[in-house]
Amino acid sequence: MVSTGQLGAFALVSLILIVIPGPGVLFVVGRALSYGRRTALVTACGHASGNYVVAAFIAVGLGSILQRSAEAFLIVKLAGAAYLVWLGVHAFRHRKDLAGALEVAVPEPRGGWRSAWDGLVVGMTNPKAFILFGAILPQFVNRAAGHVPAQMLILALVSVSIGVTSDCIWGVAASAVRSWFTRSPRRYAMVGGAGGLAMITVGVTVAITGRKN
Repeated sequence: MVSTGQLGAFALVSLILIVIPGPGVLFVVGRALSYGRRTALVTACGHASGNYVVAAFIAVGLGSILQRSAEAFLIVKLAGAAYLVWLGVHAFRHRKDLAGALEVAVPEPRGGWRSAWDGLVVGMTNPKAFILFGAILPQFVNRAAGHVPAQMLILALVSVSIGVTSDCIWGVAASAVRSWFTRSPRRYAMVGGAGGLAMITVGVTVAITGRKN
């Protein structure tokens, strides 16, 4: 159904697009700085799942609607941006609470299911995912072979696998830097605030960039 050539070509294009840090990468990095490696990795898995949900919707026709309707695309983009900003404000406001926890114990990471959900929402509202799966993915489908939705889902799985690997690497790297700061409550508060600001920045960036009306 899907040839090796199709898989290889789309994997290469996906890799080129994914290695360029976008909203997803910056969000995972922000989580690593604010909550640590475990939360970052769970968030990365949630983000990958959200990306695949986007691919699935596009495979059944939603992508074509978003491609034609600037209004629909704008709604999705702004919803994701607003959620990112809210998460960033929450992390920034509670940066001192996280620092104070060091006085009695190592801070507990953000709940697994909640972190996965946050990543899922960001993945589903990431404009980069709509561009990759809505504008680029269809070009690698062999319509003559039939089963177009199935082809798209298989190709998307390759891209998502590359994406989650990239996000996890970014998350581990960021959490390694975070460990140096956690030796001091003051440093930890600074990191928590920086992680929150990073998420706010990503949200604002998502809101003001992307597809034009």
